[in-house]
Amino acid sequence: MVALSATPDCCWTASAPRNDFPRLTGVNDCDVVVVGAGIVGLTAALTLCEAGKSVVVLEAREVGRQVTGRSTAKITTQHALIYRHLIDTFGQDLAQCYADANREAVEKIRRWIDEHHIACDYQRQSAYAYACTVEGRSAIEREAEAARCLGFPARVLMRAPLPFATTGALEFPDQAQFNPASYLVGLAAAVQARRGRIHQHTRAQSFEHGGRWQVGFEGGTVSADKVVVATHMPVQTPVDYISPSQPRCHVAIAFRPQEGAQVEGMFIAVDEPTHSIRMGRDAEGPLMVVLGPRFNTGQDGDVARRFVELEAWARDNLLVTEPVWRWCNEDYDTADRMAYVGEPDPEQAPGYFVATGFNAWGISNGTAAGLGIARQIVTGRRPWASLYDPRRPMPDDFNQSGDSQSQVDDLQALGLGQGGVISRGDEKIAVWRDDAGTLHAVSAACTHMGCTVTWNNADRTWDCPCHGSIFQADGDVIHGPAREPLARREV
Repeated sequence: MVALSATPDCCWTASAPRNDFPRLTGVNDCDVVVVGAGIVGLTAALTLCEAGKSVVVLEAREVGRQVTGRSTAKITTQHALIYRHLIDTFGQDLAQCYADANREAVEKIRRWIDEHHIACDYQRQSAYAYACTVEGRSAIEREAEAARCLGFPARVLMRAPLPFATTGALEFPDQAQFNPASYLVGLAAAVQARRGRIHQHTRAQSFEHGGRWQVGFEGGTVSADKVVVATHMPVQTPVDYISPSQPRCHVAIAFRPQEGAQVEGMFIAVDEPTHSIRMGRDAEGPLMVVLGPRFNTGQDGDVARRFVELEAWARDNLLVTEPVWRWCNEDYDTADRMAYVGEPDPEQAPGYFVATGFNAWGISNGTAAGLGIARQIVTGRRPWASLYDPRRPMPDDFNQSGDSQSQVDDLQALGLGQGGVISRGDEKIAVWRDDAGTLHAVSAACTHMGCTVTWNNADRTWDCPCHGSIFQADGDVIHGPAREPLARREV
């Protein structure tokens, strides 16, 4: 495996303030328990607190340092080429709902940052979808027409304001970007200031309903009338959202730009292979953040190669110097490109709300989801008609599960930082070698549904190639749908 030079961490989480939200213990009670302190969970929590509800938020790890905190953090209603697709597939009314929901979400983020004095490097920017082919240019023109029908002041440019050749760009003015991890820490503080309770390092392990909901965790329970499960992919749900969604990852690198170099705006390519570009900063100064093409979670046996390829692309096309930070992040795609949000089974699981499948546009869609769930809990009515309907017809074969890409025959062949899966009788064992040369082993069976995991040689994680659970090298859950760690094994 090639050596990767950048620090293996996300520039947003590395720069965000630390927090000391306590672990929850004992028997607890509230109106609503929110599971997951990402953008959906904290948006819902703050909105509910503003409406006078008592709220407890449970975060399995640390506030702001999971999927939302590692995103590209574009606060925008421009989601590549979404609006032409929605109008052509579902009609203008639903496309208008999608546009309005995301417009409201973008404005809500702005207002909360101002109202709660959240320091998160918020900057207004134009958002651009750019093309590098004639076909991409045509797609941009069609998207611009669709966007204008929905009230967006979209305009088509002859070329993108980028330092490489393009065939055009679609601009949405007056969008924004921020540090998402800092924003979430600020939202959590705002929840706490309104008597909401934030508890991290508290993983929800059970959900039982008997008149009220009982959410169990190590060392206690919390009772509530309503539950909001905002855990990327729901850790428990009465409806199958695994089959109609596909977990996928992308790699990101934050480079130090050349002296005086920057890009003005946020950019997403409409042609394959897709790249995303924006400016950011860490404690040392400006950064240029570049994302590579998507790939299915756990279905690439050499993720490090993707970082090498992304660095080469950035050096060929952008004014960058050394790579400073690098990380992977995960999203869930859906067949119709819309999230599943709301109460999936009011009869069998009343008051149980979920949100998942944001198709890489979770900042605005996730905010809209949190606002919508809170509004439904407070008023009893779903906003935005059938948008995000968690009970809409869905395919049962969209998920393309894969096999482990880490099968090995000889552990002695594993170099430093490498991992592999061996068979021991009927069991598969996941083994990796640390930088001191010591081997460590865990069960290779994902604790969600038993798929054999793949070693991510860049992040040093065990990734499920079926449903997207990601585990630390020692087997602890980073995020689900798995709730239990990979069991330790002897080498």
